[in-house]
Amino acid sequence: QVQLVESGGGSVQAGGSLKLSCVASGGTSSRYCLGWFRQATGKEREGVGSINTDGEGRSNYAEAVRGRFTVSQVNRNTIWLQMNNLKPEDTGMYYCAAGKTFAGTCSREPTLYKNWGQGTQVTVSS
Repeated sequence: QVQLVESGGGSVQAGGSLKLSCVASGGTSSRYCLGWFRQATGKEREGVGSINTDGEGRSNYAEAVRGRFTVSQVNRNTIWLQMNNLKPEDTGMYYCAAGKTFAGTCSREPTLYKNWGQGTQVTVSS
């Protein structure tokens, strides 16, 4: 079973930046998906961005974060989420999750991911 550990959350003022890290271990394969998700109070969990760990660096992003957030792979089992120009609406619990690829692509649909980390809180004040 894949274990995931997130880190890097915190509090920041609007316009600031944070970098989150996700480390996966145990039961991983050479090709799988790692994704970032977030959930604000009273809202459904949503996909932020995901990446295929095959080394190609292929990723996709939610429209709300496109151009501000970047998912990158730093090694086979570690990804970062660089968050720039943060907005109050970015506030929430951020989770890392592992899932299977489909035709070489990685989804941002939360239900397609089965292994989840504990989450790290991101709070953006106005």
